[in-house]
Amino acid sequence: MRLPWSIVALALAACHRAQGTDRLTRQALVATAIATEQPLARVADNAAEALPGEIAKCAPAEGIFLFVTPGVAWVGAPLRVLAVSDSPLEGTLRILPAGKREAAGPDAALVGSSAVRHGGPPYFFVAELESPRAGPYDARFTQQGCEAGAGEVTKRILVGAWKPPPPVPPKEGAALWPVYRTWNRALENVYSAWIEHLFDAPDAEMPSWPALHEVLRDKRRNLLFDHLAAGEDSANAPVVRPDCADLPYFLRAYFAFKLRLPFGLSECNRGGGGAPPSCKPGVLVSNFDVPVPFDDKASAVKAFGTFLRGTVADKAHSGSARQPFEEQNSDYYPVSLTETALRPGVTYADPYGHVLMIAKRVPQSATRGGQLFAVDGQPDGTVARKRYWRGNFLYATRQELGGPGFKRFRPVARRSGKLTRLDDDAIRKNPDYGDVSFEATKLDIEGFYDTIDDVLSPHPLDPERAMLETLDALEEQVRTRIKSLDNGRRWLAATRELAVMPEGPDIFETSGPWEDFSTPSRDLRILIAVDIVRTFPSRVVRRPERFAMPAGQTNQQVREAMDRSLERELRQRRVTYTRTDGSLFTLSLEDVLRRTSALEVAYNPNDCIESRWGAHAGSEELETCRAHAPKDQRARMETYRTWFHERSRPPRK
Repeated sequence: MRLPWSIVALALAACHRAQGTDRLTRQALVATAIATEQPLARVADNAAEALPGEIAKCAPAEGIFLFVTPGVAWVGAPLRVLAVSDSPLEGTLRILPAGKREAAGPDAALVGSSAVRHGGPPYFFVAELESPRAGPYDARFTQQGCEAGAGEVTKRILVGAWKPPPPVPPKEGAALWPVYRTWNRALENVYSAWIEHLFDAPDAEMPSWPALHEVLRDKRRNLLFDHLAAGEDSANAPVVRPDCADLPYFLRAYFAFKLRLPFGLSECNRGGGGAPPSCKPGVLVSNFDVPVPFDDKASAVKAFGTFLRGTVADKAHSGSARQPFEEQNSDYYPVSLTETALRPGVTYADPYGHVLMIAKRVPQSATRGGQLFAVDGQPDGTVARKRYWRGNFLYATRQELGGPGFKRFRPVARRSGKLTRLDDDAIRKNPDYGDVSFEATKLDIEGFYDTIDDVLSPHPLDPERAMLETLDALEEQVRTRIKSLDNGRRWLAATRELAVMPEGPDIFETSGPWEDFSTPSRDLRILIAVDIVRTFPSRVVRRPERFAMPAGQTNQQVREAMDRSLERELRQRRVTYTRTDGSLFTLSLEDVLRRTSALEVAYNPNDCIESRWGAHAGSEELETCRAHAPKDQRARMETYRTWFHERSRPPRK
């Protein structure tokens, strides 16, 4: 007997827990058994079949691409091979001495092997040989369940005995780096796999790094580490600290530089005065344009670093990602809202100016909903991973804000000696892409979030578990704010000057200490996130079909039980921040929710950290406060409070 999913989901939550399950899930399992008149064990067995693993049976070999790094293999560098595919294959990737299918005894050290599949989609395997010897090797991916030789793909690799020479430095008037390859589906899959591996971590962790170059210099993470054998990822490599808008461009340019692919970006504005952003037609600043002024003594790596920190950082900004969907002079195009399109490397354009990049998708399982992880950059250079949810990924449909949502880099191609970007029609017709979509333009705000929820979790969710995952996301967001405010605390303790507060909407976008240490955008997101958590039980009632509602309970009973559970969780979850004098102070999430009015004016870096956490006047918590924003700044913040109270960022001037 195949159980209805609304019943199966409840059993799944229980059968995947051992002894000591909580009362809610024990009751759910018992209720399922009673409702279906089956033994408890049989319910668990049937439930375990409800979410079969994703496996593609014996896919054609032409759908598997083997990528080798470094670009020229040699004995002084680890040899890495990636097998990438759009299909969820099962198999083994091996690196073996040429002509051999197995290696044992003295030759065992000459084998790199992995049967661990990552990603989805694209899916990939990584095999590494730490110390290859000079000579020929075969990289071979063998699929599980295929007949002998079927679906197998092999690539011959020659490992040299000496280190290859570094890339030739650019010459004045020539390209910054030569272009030998063309963007295609296989390399886009490698790009996605590289992004996922670069920022990978256990799902429960939200890692952060002081700067992007810290990630790139980690050879365990960076599959392209020293791909050019030029020490380009060593301690002497270029220092890069992109903000949120720069981060996708920096990563795309880095990948293109390593693989000798074309790269370019448009010159766009941020919009304003009621008009959405727009780009200059026919303008593409690319790797064919060397940095100005030209340095004839710069190595290829140094010139690339200058290109990133100068040209790319100057041209890229949040308006670049927020171009209207129909703008074909832009660097991005909107993608379909499907699990195959929402892959690592796809960006998310926040309508209010933030930009994130997808780093990993985790499919729905028996014990939790599907998840999407993204990375973003901050004004202080920090790069961090965070999960997708409404509190992090804001959405709006106001025309003057441009086109928000998920977007992908337009492929840049070389035609007649010039670089050009593919327009929408060319992308639709290109078999390597074809995923341009204006689906999001037909959705209102709730429709957009409902669509993404359905993509990430196609099966109904246990409502209580879904609420706890939402609370997890809020807690992560609050903890991230702790780090940002602590940076401001340290700056305030060390500085003798006030941060200049911009006028009007410019408080969200400016430069200098205000940009680095103020938090208006982050605080607006926190306030929106608080609203989402508060209203989650009512959202369950609004879309009961999305949830595996407990048997025998009305929607109102489910909502009341969730309200009680929410109150309990908010009291129990706690965070700790460092006060001005270095002492620690602990807040519950319930405290944070109660302080939303104070958090509407808590973004000024000239205020002490206690005030920025909403400490009440006369409280013990506020006794260590030693700094206050000037009266004129506080007066202006009160006039701007409406934006935060209404959870609506103002349009640009």
